[in-house]
Amino acid sequence: MPHRPRIPSPGRRTVLRGSLLVPAAALPAAASSAPALALAGRPEAAWGVQVGSVTASSALVWVRSDRPARMLVETSATESFRRARSWYGPLIGPGSDFTGTTPLYGLPAGEQVHYRVTLADPGDPRRTGKPVYGTFRTAPARRRDGVRFLWSGDIAGQGWGINPDIGGYRVYEEMRRLDPDFFLCSGDTVYADGPLQPSVTLPDGRIWRNVMTEEKAKVAETLDEYRGNFRYNLLDRNFRRFNAQVPSVVQWDDHEVRNNWYPGQILDDARYTEKNVDILAARSARAFHEYFPVSTPHGSARRSRMYRAVHHGPLLDVFVLDMRSHRNRNSPNRQADDTTGILGAEQLRWLKRALAESRAVWKVIAADMPLGLVVPDGATDFEALAQGDPGAPLGRELQIAELLRFIKHRKVTGTLWLTADVHYTSAQHYAPERAAFKDFAPFWEFVSGPLAAGGFPANALDGTFGPDRVFVRAPDRANVSPMESPQFYGEVEIDGDSADLTVRLRAEGGAVLFTKVLRPGRTGQ
Repeated sequence: MPHRPRIPSPGRRTVLRGSLLVPAAALPAAASSAPALALAGRPEAAWGVQVGSVTASSALVWVRSDRPARMLVETSATESFRRARSWYGPLIGPGSDFTGTTPLYGLPAGEQVHYRVTLADPGDPRRTGKPVYGTFRTAPARRRDGVRFLWSGDIAGQGWGINPDIGGYRVYEEMRRLDPDFFLCSGDTVYADGPLQPSVTLPDGRIWRNVMTEEKAKVAETLDEYRGNFRYNLLDRNFRRFNAQVPSVVQWDDHEVRNNWYPGQILDDARYTEKNVDILAARSARAFHEYFPVSTPHGSARRSRMYRAVHHGPLLDVFVLDMRSHRNRNSPNRQADDTTGILGAEQLRWLKRALAESRAVWKVIAADMPLGLVVPDGATDFEALAQGDPGAPLGRELQIAELLRFIKHRKVTGTLWLTADVHYTSAQHYAPERAAFKDFAPFWEFVSGPLAAGGFPANALDGTFGPDRVFVRAPDRANVSPMESPQFYGEVEIDGDSADLTVRLRAEGGAVLFTKVLRPGRTGQ
């Protein structure tokens, strides 16, 4: 991107001040319970800072305190914080698990913003803790500035948590050094249904050790247990350093609540005393909004509203889907009529309208589940869209067929699909000449993950929409640990001059496994 000089990564001083306020070894003990209400000293923010909902002129800053506190934010164009601007944030306390966010407005477009968060004693504003530092780039206002972001998902799953012997979530440090404009987390941000063990013996005899907390020793059911699951990842130093530098766009899938859940489900699982998944989902959604800087409607009546559009300058819109909260029940998925599908009727109407109204060159559809990959749920039911029948659309495929038809007939250009979920990385090209359903324009789907979870073999393809698996890298057995197989993430770069979009599928360690360049305004590429 020749017209956009890459802004150097924030200085080591800034990032370390934002992530290493206390030794990592001291954090697990603090994580096992809510902060005490009567503590000596000053408010501390040992969990670091995060930024989300970044636009060309605004952002949302997150912090967590160890006690009731007033959140204060300062922003500046430089690390010296000369001519800093001050933002008076909320009082944070036990009602939000001592988390809080402060919205920032009137920021300069396409610029690096340095910020620091200070927590003050509500009874004595002069008693403040040490500032916590972070930085981010606002979205560009000019097309020529270009865009670059990363995506992946699946964190602390299948029994593989934070392992101090290998440096914790080291892939986050690798991603931080790439200095992307933002990170799209494609779901399974936590594994609330996946308890950890202190140690696991690998097939080759090596021992995997997990950092343990009380909440990660059982499945999450209570609000505090869900909060503890979201808090767990923040124990990792790499994770906190990443958050202090890279804004996030976060979606959820199933493991934030329970594996393969759907609305109205009543669990048949002896591990749970609360069997009503809607109650569990409401508790998880509350914790999700407490622990991520996400600007979505989340009042009591609309807590499940996770889908939204993220506008990132003239080149890019990201349509963040929720394929979990509005779906019908998992089934053999072969019904000939299905208006609910995996999105629900309201979300589908929103997505059509938002795509038609988008003026961005590229329109990324961020799906928390893949389209043409067969993902089973037990012996007879299916978890995603495809069910293995390569014929005309059935079940949840009907809704996607309607969407793809709409995109073609409304001449919506520049769409591509990104997802994680299946714990390997691949690229699928969908084309009508290979498909049973033919009324759509060709498009690409890219899969990348996990970030810190077990790896799995590649799923079978369903021929309804004509997928061709152009590339795949996956383990040859189930639940391969991060010590045995690299983790995966993807990179998307849009050139400011040509508007060409380049997708790179990456493996932990720096290797680029696959590259695809897409041209703007074209179909069938």
